[in-house]
Order: sequence, then structure tokens, then C-alpha cells
Amino acid sequence: MKYNYQTGISEHKRRNPLLVVVPLVGLLGGGYLLANTLAPALPVDFTGQASAVTKTLTQRQPDITSDRLYVPKIGVDVSIAVGVNESTLAGGAWHRVPENGDPIEGGNFVLAAHRFHLGYTPQQTRAQSPFYHIDSLQNGDQIYVDYKGTRYAYEVTRRYKVAETDVYIEAPSTESKLTMYSCDLRGATAGREVIEAKPVGTIAWLDGSPKLKVLQ
Repeated sequence: MKYNYQTGISEHKRRNPLLVVVPLVGLLGGGYLLANTLAPALPVDFTGQASAVTKTLTQRQPDITSDRLYVPKIGVDVSIAVGVNESTLAGGAWHRVPENGDPIEGGNFVLAAHRFHLGYTPQQTRAQSPFYHIDSLQNGDQIYVDYKGTRYAYEVTRRYKVAETDVYIEAPSTESKLTMYSCDLRGATAGREVIEAKPVGTIAWLDGSPKLKVLQ
């Protein structure tokens, strides 16, 4: 109740706390979703991921039980997995059509990974979107692959885009090459970003330090 000298006693309506809480929760939730969505777009050097991958390459020797992909320039350090459907992408990079190529047998060694996959936290979103910056790679950039206990070095030779239906990028090849691809940021129907790289050698560990053994 409240009193006004002109109108007398009147009932005072209490403000519903939900009218304050609900918009506030919506605002905070929207801000969190925005931060989560934009997480992979942050410059790689800002997070220190690029230097962290480089440091890992000098300290971690290949493990016979774990195949991995390293792309220092864009901060990629993920597992390589073989599978039969897209759920394999949750594990990192998907070794597509293994019979068409790998670092040992040559041919077309094809790896696919998520360009953007929303996680529960910004850190999880970034981790699940390893190829977000794939379009930043240029000719000459280095890529490394741990495969069956040996580390292989590759050098980017080509970057291009194809339509979603252009499956020829996974076709067998008489030359040894690495093909990495992911969807356009606008979605799969907008096409795919493709990177091709040539093998340049393997990494030998001498006196505890990695040394490039160039292909003959």
C-alpha cells in the first residue's frame, strides 16, 4: 500500500522479479554464445597456439600408438583417426579413404576436419574447429604428420576451393601428396577449402633434437 495526498491510499504493485531476471539471463546467454561462436576467429598468434605447436614439435617424439597432425602456422595439433562417418571428426582429423594414400605408401593422403563446430565453451569450440584458419595457409608453409611412429614433413604447394560435389579431391594419385580440406565458413553447400602439400622428408631425432631428413 502507498499513500498519495491527492488520491489517498492505493495498492502498490510489486514488480515481478522475472521481468528483470529473464532479460538479464538472456543478455548474458547471448553474450556467452557470441564469445563462444567467435572463439575460433581470434588470431592464432594472440592465443600463443602457433608457438605452442612449434614447441611441441621440438619436444615430442612420434608415438607408435598415436597418429597426429601438426600445422604450426594455424595452431593445429590434433589426432588423426580412421572412421566410417562424420562422427570421426570429433576426434580431430579424419583420414579419408585410407586405401587411396598415406605417408608410407604415397598416393593421395587425405585429411578432413571441422572448419567450425560449436562446443560448450570457447576453448572447446576452438579445439573442435581445427581447420578454422585453413584459408590462411600459403605456399611454403610447413605441415607435419606423425604416422605409425615416424614424423613426416610436408610443404604447402596449392590452396584452392571446390564445390561440395567435387569429390575428385579424394581420388587416387600417382604422386605422393597430402590433401587437407574443410567446408567453407558459410556451410558445406558454399564449397570447400582445399590445401595440397608435397612430402619433403622425415624428421630424425639426433641427440634429442629433431633434424629434417630430406627426400632423395
